[in-house]
Amino acid sequence: MTQGMTREALEAGRAHALGSPVGRGVVEMVVVRPEPGTRTVLEEAALDPAVGMVGDCWLARGSRHTDDGSASPLMQLTLMNARVADLVAGARDRWPLAGDQLYVDLDLGAASLPPGTRLRVGTAVVEVTEQPHTGCAKFAERFGIEAARFVNTPEGQAHRFRGMNARVVEAGVVRPGDVVETISL
Repeated sequence: MTQGMTREALEAGRAHALGSPVGRGVVEMVVVRPEPGTRTVLEEAALDPAVGMVGDCWLARGSRHTDDGSASPLMQLTLMNARVADLVAGARDRWPLAGDQLYVDLDLGAASLPPGTRLRVGTAVVEVTEQPHTGCAKFAERFGIEAARFVNTPEGQAHRFRGMNARVVEAGVVRPGDVVETISL
């Protein structure tokens, strides 16, 4: 298990993490997971309502959150706040270890983006789902127990520091530098 950031360092970065723009931000990084445990940073990704991010293992991997073990449509795509990723990872090249696909500079808090909210991400449209995305044992292993505690505090959960789940509702392409913005609440 990695040592990770100290509680003091995480607390010192909290205000910056909470400073992401509301309603309109930018895609900082796009990551595909071709198979469990593998991450590839992309310059462009296609999002599709049937498969999520094209080339990602979401559909084949399945989910422990469904009765039959099939992939949960509520967990098709994951977004993480780029400022939080930077804080817990310590370096941009470690962001993909979190396991999310889109790293965005956007307030992902539940008050700003309740379930059902639609976002334009590049040319695609995604919808925020109600399925929570929480820091797990793998997250603690990669970033340290203090990082897992930090994202799972009541404040961390309210602001979705660990990230949020979404589903693709309109196909399109997303690239780093693209705008991500609320189009309906």
